[in-house]
Amino acid sequence: MILDYIGVKDINGPLIVLDNIENASFEEIVDIRLDDGTMRQGRIVQMDGKRVVIQVFEGTRGISLTNTRTRLMGHPMEMPLSPEILGRVFDGSGRPIDGLGDIFPVKKENVNGTPINPVSRLYPKNYINTGISTIDTLMTLIRGQKLPIFSGSGMKHNELAAQIARQAKISDTEGGNFAIVFAAMGVKNDVADYFRRSFEESGILQRVVMFLNLANDPIIERILTPRCALTVAEYLAFELGMHILVIMTDMTSYAEALREFSSSKGEIPGRKGFPGYLYSDLASLYERAGMIRGKEGSVTQIPILTMPNDDVTHPVPDLTGYITEGQIVLDRSLDASGTYPPVSVLPSLSRLMKDGIGKGYTREDHFALSNQLFAAYAKVMDARSLASVIGEEELSPEDKKYIEFGKLFESKFVNQGPTENRSIEQSLDLGWELLTTLPRESLDRVDDETLDKYYEPAKKRVQKANADAKKGLSSGESGANPVE
Repeated sequence: MILDYIGVKDINGPLIVLDNIENASFEEIVDIRLDDGTMRQGRIVQMDGKRVVIQVFEGTRGISLTNTRTRLMGHPMEMPLSPEILGRVFDGSGRPIDGLGDIFPVKKENVNGTPINPVSRLYPKNYINTGISTIDTLMTLIRGQKLPIFSGSGMKHNELAAQIARQAKISDTEGGNFAIVFAAMGVKNDVADYFRRSFEESGILQRVVMFLNLANDPIIERILTPRCALTVAEYLAFELGMHILVIMTDMTSYAEALREFSSSKGEIPGRKGFPGYLYSDLASLYERAGMIRGKEGSVTQIPILTMPNDDVTHPVPDLTGYITEGQIVLDRSLDASGTYPPVSVLPSLSRLMKDGIGKGYTREDHFALSNQLFAAYAKVMDARSLASVIGEEELSPEDKKYIEFGKLFESKFVNQGPTENRSIEQSLDLGWELLTTLPRESLDRVDDETLDKYYEPAKKRVQKANADAKKGLSSGESGANPVE
């Protein structure tokens, strides 16, 4: 029996309170009919005996305390799903906004999802090629992994997100089995237009599902956006056997919406005003990444968040770092120097990288090269710290070599254009060419066999390029771009 409840006990911001409600359930969807006949939707967010608190999606403006009719729908919010969902653009609550009409669903799924049984999980292996040297070589993204990007306000994380979405691919044999789910939360109109235009111009929109929640949309939409996106990703991965990369930006906007929502319910705040359940709420999103035994597909996540005041101890990056499997940190000083993408190498890592690279995946020298580049760059930072105290002229010849290596590493390896797409082989070869600026005996993280196979040929390539460049300059031609 369907009942309409007439009247509202109380209105508080985006929330309405109803008394004497029978057979209600948490997260249940309700239809709200106003005096003028217009319909709104909401969901039950709090229950206390027969009293329920409902969050109204479209806001509470115009809702009457006496004549409003509320009907419980008996189910949580569901996302309509179909294979034709690829290439579509939705708002934050899963309604199409691309003018192509509604989705004709094959099935509907609860947006809150269901937990994956740990016994059924497969350990993530095999990599996703992003086309960005620093990520592919030093903090490789593995299928089924959750690898966040820690950025700061005003830095180029939106450009990086769009570039990863444009360039990301798996092996050529499985290329048609790969798609992107892109969720933007609390973005401005110009940023939303940038994402949509970027995907349309690059011709990848047909393999992208976009969710756009604008800054002026209700906060409830912002809370629902990643859940709708992940529901679509799980359907495409585990029902249709596809490999899905989910990019979510910006998780700080999501957390702020959660804080506002928690405050309106009158809950006692935790760290910096965020609710005490922020950790479990973020975990309910991040833990929806992975692979399932017996299923073909995988869900990989790249959540992007801006750290307030570049503070990595802020609750949102802090808790995200606990839940996820590594992080890619963007550096403000690199960003200010014009380096793109401004990836800070040393604090970045991928905890699952070791099992998805090497022979059979990328290339046999990948792990050794990655270790050596990390070690060399750490010595660069030590040399720079020493130079700031005693001056660069007073450094030892070895430290001067590391200073020079650091400049080349940042200008040629870290820095690459927003449209430059490097294969994993190109990135690895470039890494070896940069290491040729250091003496062989200082490369203590690589065995002699690997050095003979990759370091020596790279050295010969660099010497030939330098010789060709000198010849070109002496004959008045524009020469090659030498490493040394």
